Amino acid sequence: MSEGLLASVRVLDLGGASSDAVGRLFADLGADLLKIEPPGGSEARHALPAVEGASIGFAVHNANKRSAVLDPDSAADRQRLLDLAGAADIAIDSGIPGVAAAYGTSCVELADRFGHLVALSVTDFGTTGPYSSRQATDAVLYAMSTALSRTGPTTGRPVLPPEGLASGTAAVQAAWATLAAYYRRLRDGRGDYIDFSRFEGVLQALDPPFGSEGQASVGQKTLDELWRGRPRNQQIYPIFACKDGHVRICLLSPRQWRGMRAWLGEPEQFADPKFDTIAARYAASRELNAAIADLVAPQTMDALVAEGQSRGVPVAAVHTVAEALASEHFRAVGALTDLTVAADVTLTVPAGPVIVDGRHAGVVRPVSDAGSDEPDWAAGTFAAAPRNDRVVRPFDGLRILDLGVIVAGGELGRLFADLGAEVIKVESAAYPDGLRQTPPGMTMSRSWALTHRNEQSLGLDLRHPEGAELFRRLVAKADAVFANFKPGTLESLGFSYDELREINPRIVLAESSAYGPNGPWSDRMGYGPLVRAATGVTWLWTSRDAEPGSFYDATTVFPDHIAGRLAAVAALAAMIRRDRTRSGAHVHIPQAEAAVNQLATAYVTEAARTAGVAVAEDESIHGVYPCAGEDEWCVISIRSETDRAALSAVVGRDDLPRERTAFLAAVSEWTRARDRSDVTETLQDAGVPAAPMNRAVDIPTDPQVVSRRLYSDMPHPLFDVPMLSETGPAPYTGIPAAELRPAPMPGEQTRKICHEVLGMSDEETDRLIADGILFTQ
Repeated sequence: MSEGLLASVRVLDLGGASSDAVGRLFADLGADLLKIEPPGGSEARHALPAVEGASIGFAVHNANKRSAVLDPDSAADRQRLLDLAGAADIAIDSGIPGVAAAYGTSCVELADRFGHLVALSVTDFGTTGPYSSRQATDAVLYAMSTALSRTGPTTGRPVLPPEGLASGTAAVQAAWATLAAYYRRLRDGRGDYIDFSRFEGVLQALDPPFGSEGQASVGQKTLDELWRGRPRNQQIYPIFACKDGHVRICLLSPRQWRGMRAWLGEPEQFADPKFDTIAARYAASRELNAAIADLVAPQTMDALVAEGQSRGVPVAAVHTVAEALASEHFRAVGALTDLTVAADVTLTVPAGPVIVDGRHAGVVRPVSDAGSDEPDWAAGTFAAAPRNDRVVRPFDGLRILDLGVIVAGGELGRLFADLGAEVIKVESAAYPDGLRQTPPGMTMSRSWALTHRNEQSLGLDLRHPEGAELFRRLVAKADAVFANFKPGTLESLGFSYDELREINPRIVLAESSAYGPNGPWSDRMGYGPLVRAATGVTWLWTSRDAEPGSFYDATTVFPDHIAGRLAAVAALAAMIRRDRTRSGAHVHIPQAEAAVNQLATAYVTEAARTAGVAVAEDESIHGVYPCAGEDEWCVISIRSETDRAALSAVVGRDDLPRERTAFLAAVSEWTRARDRSDVTETLQDAGVPAAPMNRAVDIPTDPQVVSRRLYSDMPHPLFDVPMLSETGPAPYTGIPAAELRPAPMPGEQTRKICHEVLGMSDEETDRLIADGILFTQ
């Protein structure tokens, strides 16, 4: 990689902790990112957890950035900020009223003043709507986005997901929305203003209640099922105790089940062919899991993983964070690097989740000291594209060949299709996408309908020489190829990046896989639940009050949605460079590295503890509390003494305990008799972050969701009622909401694509269909 994919992009970073990770992703990809701080530096530099007085989170999320100091009380510096914005491509601000307000301006004013500028405002709930003045922490975002209601035991106190996932999810969604607007700017000269809500970003991209679901869920759910109870499926990807820890086993395909059955010794009670289906195995999970538990109990994690690999049974060890960071795999592939966090402290940190042309596009230099750089842009002149009113959506005219499957692959194509790209979903009759599974009596799964809207389906056998030749002809006419196969699969089909580049030197290949293209784990079978187990996420996804060995991440789809969005950001960055240099690129997102980077602050903090470095801990209390009604809960975040005093005043107690367990019990006495919404409103009015625990059924009528028009009704001819579907990645000023063309049946547009894209005759198409090289519905 001779230069970063975004080497031509200038980003003015005015934001704080809630938006720092957005700029970090752009900086990783090569953008010239200039962070503006006040005299003395940003307060976030001292946020906890910290080492030697330096914030770990700030160091992680501001690596690769330059830092300049401007004094908001200086007229010259206020003008200097305007000059910088006028020559920038992207400006990022956060909070209400926002950092820019101190300099006499705002994101929306900058966007109005400089028509070429893409201005991103990051706030907790957006700048409009009934919740716009409320405050959010990760705990609040989990509660409101339905993530909290889907984690924890079936009954009793829900369990908060690991802190950092919500913030990280929102940052990646914001980066995608922003880069898409910038790509349109390159094509038509018009900037945009994005009123980004972290709440909406988490709703769309962590575990969306109205979006792509995992393969195991797809085979069981019906369209109108909005479950109000709490997780019924914590054993869908079960974890078993073994000799030296725990392992997770993930059985999805019939082949994997047969391998497991043979490993169990072909028990007669599971011989019925019906057990080839996920639904049948889930119905018998009590008996089946008991048999597996007896098998694995006397064996070690390493032995079980190796045996599972040899039998085609997906198994992963449940590693601690320290074990994951010490793994041979992460070290071998360069997923970790050293970063200077404080003057005398260097810690191991995740390098970054994006691999470009075989190299990590990640940490290159540590966070700069406040004011160590001049408030100026690097050499080079700024030039805006000429205005072109024919461009409506950012990707109008782009053609993408989509080989992606299930959630991570499916999301990637859909993100581009929603914003105007022609996305051709290439489907195999022999190896159908897992999301094509349907509950009994249905022709299409809801997840497929939501994941593949706005796309076309081409039924094609890539393994047949004539099918491969048709694909080559498509590659010659395409802008990008998307895939998320096991490493080596594209090469075995004759479509490695080098081979694709020979066909089309400008092609962009975007891939994701469980553990990346190389390294000791690269050939392991990998799904999200296994990735979480192997990387330490499962170990984090529990409660300090839970029984040892209790883990609660089975019903999340993390990191699939994030991997899809990271791949989208990287692919688009590659197209931005391609349009400038006429050279394509190969980008790859290892899901394991995506997961670790999302929780970078937690991982680096654990690395510091493991290394014996003294850590000033964050003593915030993010608690889940019972409310009036059956199984109703709320969350309250106490971040500081100010929050504690405000809560004490509301509760009417000045003697709230300092010890966490006693504190939770005391506050629970107050919340237990109160409605979850009343608790939320009362505390938010007092300046304390709080939220009700929402379920999926609550989201369509949530006042903020309704006010901001996050969803719209998407009809489909195969469904009796419309489905709620997101309107776009974020509220834009100049980019219209996504179209809602129905997701296709397998091979539905085969004839159309053969005729219109490949110029084939009806006779030739008919012959290839008859020979099984093409198929149509």
